[in-house]
Parts: sequence; structure tokens; C-alpha cells
Amino acid sequence: MREVKVKHVYRHFKGDYYLVEELARHSETGEEYVVYHKLYDDGELWVRPLAMFLEKVDHVKYPDAAQTYRFELQEIKSAAGR
Repeated sequence: MREVKVKHVYRHFKGDYYLVEELARHSETGEEYVVYHKLYDDGELWVRPLAMFLEKVDHVKYPDAAQTYRFELQEIKSAAGR
């Protein structure tokens, strides 16, 4: 099963990038959520159910989507060579 890495960057299938800040749990239902910042414009904070964050792209609705999953982890290498 896929897991979300906190403090890592993910690409949304529509092209923008997000930094996952934390995983959280709903106090009433226990449902897990992903808390993340968008890495463009105002850097607004967002929250989405974990299951939705990890789901596959609906390729019927979005036939031109290149990604398999809604959010995909980005491996960003250090520009300083570290």
C-alpha cells in the first residue's frame, strides 16, 4: 500500500506542486487527513482525506492525465550535491 511522506513534495496530476506538512485525524470520525501547502501563489494550506490523496486518477474523466495517482511523490535532488 502507498503511504504519504511528511515534509516531502508531491505533484498533483494537473501539474502543481504541494508540500505535505502533516497527517491528521478527524476528532469525531477518526478519518485520516493530509495537511499540505501549495507551493505557488499564496502558499495556502489545504486538507484532504488520506484516501482521496492516495487514489488513482479517474482516466475516464481526465483521459489526458499522465500520472497514475492523484498525487505522486517527487524525488528532488539537492542542487548543492548533498
